[in-house]
Parts: sequence; structure tokens; C-alpha cells
Amino acid sequence: MVPALSPSRASDFKQCPLLYRFRAVDKLSAPPSAAAARGTLVHAVLERLFDLPAEQRTPAAAEALLGPQWEALVAAEPELAQLITGDETVTEESWFGDAQALIETWFGLEDPTRLEPAERELYVETEVDGLVLRGYVDRLDVAPDGAMRVVDYKTGRSPSELFEGKALFQMKFYALVLWRLRGEIPRLLQLVYLGNGEVVRYTPDEHDLLSLERNLKAVWTAIERAALTGDWRPKTSRLCDWCDFRQLCPAWGGTPPPLPEDAAQRALDPVTSGQVVPADD
Repeated sequence: MVPALSPSRASDFKQCPLLYRFRAVDKLSAPPSAAAARGTLVHAVLERLFDLPAEQRTPAAAEALLGPQWEALVAAEPELAQLITGDETVTEESWFGDAQALIETWFGLEDPTRLEPAERELYVETEVDGLVLRGYVDRLDVAPDGAMRVVDYKTGRSPSELFEGKALFQMKFYALVLWRLRGEIPRLLQLVYLGNGEVVRYTPDEHDLLSLERNLKAVWTAIERAALTGDWRPKTSRLCDWCDFRQLCPAWGGTPPPLPEDAAQRALDPVTSGQVVPADD
């Protein structure tokens, strides 16, 4: 087994070791929601829009993709349809309308007729001293001079400065993997927040990425220690207010489920054991 880490799972452990355990070991997932399904749909539409010739990438064309892309998603995961029909606070008309509004916001931030992405939904993977780093990049733009721009779509609102570091951690993770793969540091990291129409840009440098690489090695060492000892103690913070597993956390009076017999193996192989990076991660 080759140790593997995604930005999501690395971020989980840094935030709270018990959160990592819940997701990587206990295989718990956040309750499905209509908002999460809408984010998946918007990502799919923005990916497929670039299949069209540049002059045809219009808001109307994107709107026309909503129905077919939703049907394709539901065909692959039929339970997605229940997220709308089973939510009394959501109507199909308003749900699709909200998805279209997010896409229209994107058209105000970027002009797809002037973009030719080198890659979309790009799977990236590299090995650093025996640790595999992997994930999915929403979009990779490459300029004629070879300069790379890593773009990630977020269908929520941009976070406050207090929580912005988590999103940038994910982007720096991708930058590190691309640097190790291609021998060049991406010129720009760009987070596109469709919830409030804000674009956050960051220019990474070698110092940034070497520091992150050391940090990821330290995180993995700590994960190995927790896997061997079974010590997944919680770390409380303001982020606890948004945790999907708070009712199971001993810091809040809950009781975690019993550790499975293969807990250590699951903890040390979180990516290949089903922990795929979600679309709006």
C-alpha cells in the first residue's frame, strides 16, 4: 500500500484529527443537500461549456446545458434527484434558477470566449518521499509562454480572512503537485466564488511550496501515529459550528462509533478507499 493524501483529507486532519477519522476511517459523509447537488451541476456545466466553439460559449448555451447535464448526473447517481424532490423548501424551478444565477455570475467574472483551458477536471498525482499527493483541478490554463494558472470554482460565498487559508491550502496543494510533475511553479492560483462574485488570486513561490511540502510530510507522520495508536482526539475551533459530525464528537457530548477492525489500514489509505475529492471541495 502506497500512502496517499488529497487536499481534502490533509485539510481535515489539520482542522481536527477526529474529523479525519470520521471521513477516512468511519467512512461518514456529510448529509446530502440540494445545495451540494447544485454545486455539482454548476461544475459540470462549466466543464462542458468549453466543449463548444469559443463563439458559442454564451449564457444561453450554458443554460441549455443545465437540463442534459443534470440528467447525466442523475443517471450516474439516481439518489441525486431525491435531493430536490425530498426537500420541501426547494422547488425544481427555483433550484435550476439558482444554478443558472451562479453561472451568470461566472460570465461576469470571466469571458469563456477568450479562454481555451489546457485541462478541465484534471487528475494530478505525484510522489514526494514515498507519499502520494493527488487531487482534481477544476481548470488549468496554460499561456503561450507555458505559464500555468490553476482555477477552482466555488459555488458558495468567499470566506472571511479567518477561513480563507483553508481554500488557499487546497490551491497551494495543487500548485505543489503541478510543480513536482511539470518542473514549473504555476504563475497564478485563482479561486472563483460564484456565491458573491469574488475572485481571489494568489501567486505562489518556491518558499511557499517547500513549506507546504514539509507541512504535508508532518501531517502524514501525525496521521500514521494516530492510526497506530487509535488516538483521534478532537481539536475544537470555531469551525466546529459547521461540522457535520458534531453530534458524534466527545468534545460536544457525543460518542464516536467503534473503530472498525481495519481502522489503521483505512486511515493510511484514505484516497483509494473511496475518499474522492468532491467537485466543490
